[in-house]
Amino acid sequence: MVNHRLVTTIAAKEVRGLASEKTIILAMLLQLFIAMFSSFLMVGLSAMYDPSVYGRISGVQYGIGFAGNDTILFDLFSRDPSFIPYRMDPGVALGALKERQLAAVIWPSETLPDDEDPVTVTLYTISNDIQSTVIEVKIKDILLGYEKILRETRKGRLDFSPVTVTPSRPVAQNSFYEFIYGLLIPMLLFMPAVISAGLVIDLITEEYQEQTIDTLRSTPATLEDIVCGKILACILIIPVQVALWLVLLTINGIRIASLVEILLHVVFTSTVLILIAATIAVYYRDRTKAQFIFSTAVIIVLLLILALPSNPVNLIVLLAVGGAPLYHWAVIAASLAGCAILVILVRNVIRRVEYS
Repeated sequence: MVNHRLVTTIAAKEVRGLASEKTIILAMLLQLFIAMFSSFLMVGLSAMYDPSVYGRISGVQYGIGFAGNDTILFDLFSRDPSFIPYRMDPGVALGALKERQLAAVIWPSETLPDDEDPVTVTLYTISNDIQSTVIEVKIKDILLGYEKILRETRKGRLDFSPVTVTPSRPVAQNSFYEFIYGLLIPMLLFMPAVISAGLVIDLITEEYQEQTIDTLRSTPATLEDIVCGKILACILIIPVQVALWLVLLTINGIRIASLVEILLHVVFTSTVLILIAATIAVYYRDRTKAQFIFSTAVIIVLLLILALPSNPVNLIVLLAVGGAPLYHWAVIAASLAGCAILVILVRNVIRRVEYS
């Protein structure tokens, strides 16, 4: 029978000892930094997720060297408020680009729009430069417009009618919110689960590797009390972290609906991972083996869970935007049942190890 007073005492001791776990503290600080400055970081991170967001940067004019044939492309650049095109010789234009006096050089071919030969456009920019990324996205829109003009000019050559595909339900895309709700929030909220699962393995196996488990068992605490205390400590830090992340994201202007339901999903899902990790740690009693087995098991379990449309990650996203179906309560109930089964499994493994 578990002694609840001893379990609580051990859990409190382990929580106080987390300050010495530098890896855990650094991981928590990193998450805290992301949550505190999410509105600032999201601009750069969402641009990595979808570079087209750079094209929305406005208010800056870029000088463009225009070499070669005098085509309608020059007029298209002239109409765009982001560019100031200059007619220049190719050598002078490329020299100015090298000296960073120009942002890019455009060199279209001599082919006229109504000629038989294909039209080519050569673009020169500065490599490995953030400004070039912005330029390329903006120039892409102009070149797509130029391509549309060319298609319209040469459509008389077609001997068949192209099939026009019209989406039945056009959907407005917003990469910024896709990144925040589809990637950032689930990653930030489930990171404590991964950290705590790895932590419980370290807390259990280090007692065997440091040969302090016999000293602990000489006290009134049983092996079951010791393991349950460590599990409880790892579970307790999850709602604290998740609640803090949710509050900080909200302060940063990221609206998150159904905070209580999200917290329940994360806590129960995290508890499942912690119990799996604890079972493996008690059985193998070796940190390297336990971490390897746990990592492999988690990958397999996650792949199986993510294959289901009603997995916790999808439900977290739906809850965050305020559109979760009612059956998410059934998923919470299933997670709770899984926790109960795993508790029985952990206790059986503990008794098997204790009396072996």
